[in-house]
Parts: sequence; structure tokens; C-alpha cells
Amino acid sequence: MGAGRKYIMFKILVINPGGTSTKIGVYEDEEPCFIEVVKHAHDELSQFERYLDQYEYRREHLLKLLVEKQVVLESLNAVVGRGGPFLPLESGTYEINERILSNVRSGKVQADHISNIGVFLAHGIAQPLGIPSFFVDPVSVDEFEPVARISGVKEIPRLSLSHALNMKAVARRVAQQLGKDYRDINLIVVPLGSGISVSAHQRGRQIDSSNANDEAPFSPQRAGTVPLAGLVSLCYSGDFTREEIMKKLLKKSGLYSHLKTDNVEQIEKRIVSGDEEARLVLEAMAYQVSKWIGQMAVVLSGEIDGIVISGGIAQSAFVVDSIKRKTGFLGRIFVLPGEDEMKSLAMGVLRVLRGEEVAKEYGETEITR
Repeated sequence: MGAGRKYIMFKILVINPGGTSTKIGVYEDEEPCFIEVVKHAHDELSQFERYLDQYEYRREHLLKLLVEKQVVLESLNAVVGRGGPFLPLESGTYEINERILSNVRSGKVQADHISNIGVFLAHGIAQPLGIPSFFVDPVSVDEFEPVARISGVKEIPRLSLSHALNMKAVARRVAQQLGKDYRDINLIVVPLGSGISVSAHQRGRQIDSSNANDEAPFSPQRAGTVPLAGLVSLCYSGDFTREEIMKKLLKKSGLYSHLKTDNVEQIEKRIVSGDEEARLVLEAMAYQVSKWIGQMAVVLSGEIDGIVISGGIAQSAFVVDSIKRKTGFLGRIFVLPGEDEMKSLAMGVLRVLRGEEVAKEYGETEITR
């Protein structure tokens, strides 16, 4: 920092809506002043037909917490909300504009998800204050190479929907550890959570990734890639409606399907107690993750600076050690447990406020398929 230049500390409000809660935090530069989770009762949420209808309800809870925490709204420099499955877009920090709000209102998104409301909550707080509002690296980040979009069925292209916020954030952290710029290295990034993504990052671009809802390793709750003929037979068995099939594949599959729990810590306790089925199934999940890492190594032509394992399950020594045994020959492995979505959102905005990046403008024609 040049002589005589005054240091400016930026204060950022971070809003991360989830299915039954809203996580709220205030950051001063990289450090959190607080992070709180406001839980919402099911009977209160059930009165709303659409996720977007929850806006006023969640806004009231948000403002109430800020009063309790004695946050002076006028002291904020910016507000950031979690982004949702919008139309495909480039990676980056986006200033919230009328186009993104209009698209969500009219359903011009890839899925109806509670995260879509994040831009409304952020904009609703920021606009009266005359400060900017942002979203950062939503799940719809799409930097696929054209060849990566092709599947074996023309009517079913491969879609880029992933844990981009987490993956981009941990990739930057590893680049710093390596003393390099994220845009100069190649990484395979693997966030292990209720859904699992495995992605190839080539010089700052996420050029391919598994889609946790479609083709991926199975995870605590999700089916991942399954035998096609068996899936078609299940769908036409007459035993399930479409909604029941989707719930089964996305909420009741993976570890839960085999072991009737999606809690990895509990499964590890069962293994210690001698449960061989639990050992086999958890090993199978790590096995599938390892196979996908191998696929992404091929995507990067074997030019790999590191493999990055993050997410809540990265705290499991059983899972991580299993992945290391099978993939360690590919290169150095970095383990960064946890999600840290709140800090990732704050850091995306901080880079813009500091002039390290330029905020992007959302437009539905930015990426065409």
C-alpha cells in the first residue's frame, strides 16, 4: 500500500437463505463480526405457495436480527445474497440488477429453489441505503468447453450446475498456498456434502464438472450416476409417481438408500462397531468419487497442480484417506474441510470493493447453448 494512502475497511452484509433457515452475517473485510442462523418453522413456511412468496417473511426476520445485533444499516458498504440456479453465466461477482430480479419473478431460471430469493433479500436491504448489492458464483456458473456439453442422447445435453461458490473459493485458497494465481494453475476440486461435485479447473475456468443431481458420484442423499436400464424400469414400474421418483433420487438415495442414514459420522461409528455393510457402502462412495477425479484428470490431460477436497465430509478421515489412496498418484492433495459459503460470498464482494475485480452485469444472453 502506497505511502499516505488511507486504509478503508469495508462492511458487508451476507444473506444465505436455505430451505428452513436463513444464515445471516456481517463481515468487516475478511473477518466476521457475527454469523447467525435464523430458523423458520415448517408450519410458517407452508403457508407460502412459492419460494418467492417468502420474501417479506424472511426480510422481517432478517431486519429483526440486525436490530438485535445493533447493526447500523447506514454503516454497510454492500449487501450480498446467495445466488440460485439462474440462467447459465460466467463465474464472478455480479451486481444485482432489474434483469436478474425480473428473470426470477417470471421463472426464467433453471430451477425453482429457495436460493433464488437471495438476490431479492440483498437488493431489498441495499436499495434504500443507496449501496450496491451482489451475488457471487451461483450454481449456474457455466464455463464448459463445447465438447463437455455433449451426451449420448442429443435431446439431453450435459448441464453445468455445481457447487461453484465453494469450488471457486477453495481453488483460490489453494492457489495462494502454492504462491500462484488461480488463473495460472489446473486443479480438480471436490466438495463433499449432501451432494457431491467433482470439477476440472483449467487456468481459472471450470471447464467440466459432475452435476450432483444428474451424473455424479452417489452421495449421502443423492443417487448420482445409476444404471440406465434399471432406472427406466423403476420409472415404469407403476410403483412411483414422477415426484416420488425425483424425491427418491435426490433425497432418499446414496448412503441413505443403503444404510437408512445420511450421517457419515454415525456410519463411521457403525464401522468401528464392526458393521461391514456400512464399511462397504462408505468405501463405495469414496470409490466413485475417486473414479470421477480420474475422469477430470483426463479432462486436464494429466496436467494437474493439485486435487482439492472440501465440504463437510472432508472431516471424515475414512472417506478422505480412501480417496487419497486411490488418487494420490495424480498429484498433491489439499484438504480444506467445511463449506464456508458465507466467507466465500463476502470475499467475492470484497474483491470488487477493493478494485481487484470488476463486477459483472447479469444478462440472459451472456452464455448460449
